[in-house]
Amino acid sequence: MKPAKFDYIAPTTVDAAIEALSTANGEGKVLAGGQSLLPLLNFRMARPAVLVDLNGIKELSFIELRGDRIAIGALTRHREIEQSPLIASKLPVMAAAMRHVAHLAIRNRGTIGGSVSHADPAAELPMLSLFYDATLSVQGPSGRRSIAAEDFFVDALTNCLGPDEIVVELEFPVLQHSGWAFEEVARRFGDFALASVAVSVRRKSSTIDDARVAVMGVADTPLRLRQVEGKLTSIAIDGQTPDRFSELVTSCVSANGDLHASAEYRQHLLGQLAKRAMQASLAAKG
Repeated sequence: MKPAKFDYIAPTTVDAAIEALSTANGEGKVLAGGQSLLPLLNFRMARPAVLVDLNGIKELSFIELRGDRIAIGALTRHREIEQSPLIASKLPVMAAAMRHVAHLAIRNRGTIGGSVSHADPAAELPMLSLFYDATLSVQGPSGRRSIAAEDFFVDALTNCLGPDEIVVELEFPVLQHSGWAFEEVARRFGDFALASVAVSVRRKSSTIDDARVAVMGVADTPLRLRQVEGKLTSIAIDGQTPDRFSELVTSCVSANGDLHASAEYRQHLLGQLAKRAMQASLAAKG
């Protein structure tokens, strides 16, 4: 099929993009990388009256170090993030996860702003936003506002943006941790995750002093497991720590089932990935 008829606008500033969306009165769609939107248009699952193409807004593509945070412009391509030495050194879990994002052709065009806005529960960048406790800067007719990643994702494919708002940048705090891991299983490499686990830990002697844990592909949104993080800080590090971590993760998550995998399979897979991730995190020498 081909898309239904729409008007096309290609602004060169954020203000012009917001004005175009406001004028569309809720009937506008934003085009960034287009890797999710174009199939929806072709199948006529999305029928916008106006398509606002952000690709001419050069100011939205950047990766910057700002003190103890990394700022990434919404139009920054997945491939730029994957290849960035700054991301590799400061946000290593993100660097490891990026090669799992779809396939190279898609990473060359897809954008971080488009991915988080699409809010797919089995996509890496929404989960990484939660994992790193990112702050999203959003712009609309009333100006800019900041949204914590935990407040941004409402449901599967649903975010909290207004119809005339766009994500303009994301800021990720840098974690001072000694070990980390990202584990994912998909039916084929590059497909959406059946389950995924991200872990980062800071060791203090024979205990875990601080931890971050997030999962995706098992619920209607990505999940930050704060309850698990809190319990990890009271666990002594020994040969049983990965098994205990696996039990903690699976006790806090009830996996969904769908046509790709049953709930039981996903739950078991999540536990195995959690065990593997903790083994790798503790083995790292940071």
